[in-house]
Amino acid sequence: MTDADYMHHALELASQSQAAGEVPVGAVVVKDGEIVGRGFNAPISRHDPSAHAEMMALRDAAQRLGNYRLVDCELFVTLEPCLMCAGAIMHARIARVVYGASDPKTGACGSVLDAFAERRLNHHAEVTGGVLAEECGAMLSNFFAMRRAQQKAQ
Repeated sequence: MTDADYMHHALELASQSQAAGEVPVGAVVVKDGEIVGRGFNAPISRHDPSAHAEMMALRDAAQRLGNYRLVDCELFVTLEPCLMCAGAIMHARIARVVYGASDPKTGACGSVLDAFAERRLNHHAEVTGGVLAEECGAMLSNFFAMRRAQQKAQ
């Protein structure tokens, strides 16, 4: 499968978070070509500020693989990871991060800051951005436009 194929899986998960009233972000963890972790945004429903799509996918993969170290795994996420998620990605030893849309407000893979380029940190994942960026970005833009329209109507 290609990066785009895995991103399509992440987009399907993002749709699930949107259906639940959450910001539509989805993520999958891949090891040896197999999806071993899935997650989507759930901080509102779980009352958990750390329940970002990446965190949920990392937790799922760690449980399935029986190890908190996710060596040789790749993470595909529809939105550029924030600093919290970048830290968890580093601690998990993810080899590669692939994201869709850039996040100009909280992105920690180059948009606001680049955690993985910081040489003083002990783990550096390879980062690829912009995979299905238009599709990922449109899902987020449409969600926030809908939310603004709902708030205006109230």
